[in-house]
Amino acid sequence: MRDTSDTRTSSKRAASRFSRLSIVLAVSASALLSVVGPTHAAPAKDPLPADIPDYQAALDAVKSTDVRNAVCRFLRTPLPSGNAGEPVQMLPETAEPCQDLPVFTIKDPVARNEITPEFVAGTARPLPTEAVKLTQLVSSLSTTVNGRNATVMLAPTQGGGWHLAGVRDGDSDAAYAGKATLGTLVFTEPQIRGWYQLKLSTVEPLNEQAREGLGGQASVSLSDYQKLVKARYADKLPGSEYDTTGYSSGYGLRHPADDSSPSPLLLAGGSGTALVLAGGAAVLYRRRIASTR
Repeated sequence: MRDTSDTRTSSKRAASRFSRLSIVLAVSASALLSVVGPTHAAPAKDPLPADIPDYQAALDAVKSTDVRNAVCRFLRTPLPSGNAGEPVQMLPETAEPCQDLPVFTIKDPVARNEITPEFVAGTARPLPTEAVKLTQLVSSLSTTVNGRNATVMLAPTQGGGWHLAGVRDGDSDAAYAGKATLGTLVFTEPQIRGWYQLKLSTVEPLNEQAREGLGGQASVSLSDYQKLVKARYADKLPGSEYDTTGYSSGYGLRHPADDSSPSPLLLAGGSGTALVLAGGAAVLYRRRIASTR
């Protein structure tokens, strides 16, 4: 097991990551130039928004005592039973939240990229830099703890750095986000929980939701993918009639039934008290405000 407190090791990993990104940018820029031609060769622009700013700050955050204690509080909190209206049992605060829990470490964070509202609206060009943006960093645990894993979510701090945004059950976000390879970019379409891999200008699905999002196709161009998400969401963006007259939490592909359950989410707060919610911002569902009771 790697000692995550070793600052020099983390620095080398960060340096290696940025070195890899420079190769990605060079390869991708070369490919883009071959497509658009010399007329658009300058100025050079980062074709893949995969760079993680202030990465050392993110490493420091996931190694911090505060974040580790937050994860331990989360793991000590029972999962919701699923019965509507039944309150979630909250365990009392302890001086040592990690006491009696199995030993674990928090893995180095990876980028969680999402499609941009401008790309969905059709006002952004079908280019990686305009289609996708870095919204969070996610980390999973090195091992399961009492049969559970967890995802640590970091959000950018105004002025630089990263801070704990929450902890949620499971590790699927980190697992999919970690599939990015040299010359590729992984991103999510959170409205349907779809995960995709972007290879220059080709979008490929990584899970079943993404395959359904592409209509069963093995791959589509980024331009065609934009047409698909524009058709799904362009009239459902924040501030739209859809948003203000009853559909409050995004959009999902139509299914006869959806047996998936939202995972609990711990929201980080100044009080240090763990707040567990059924669902949360990481999972978006289509729901209508009930007109009758």
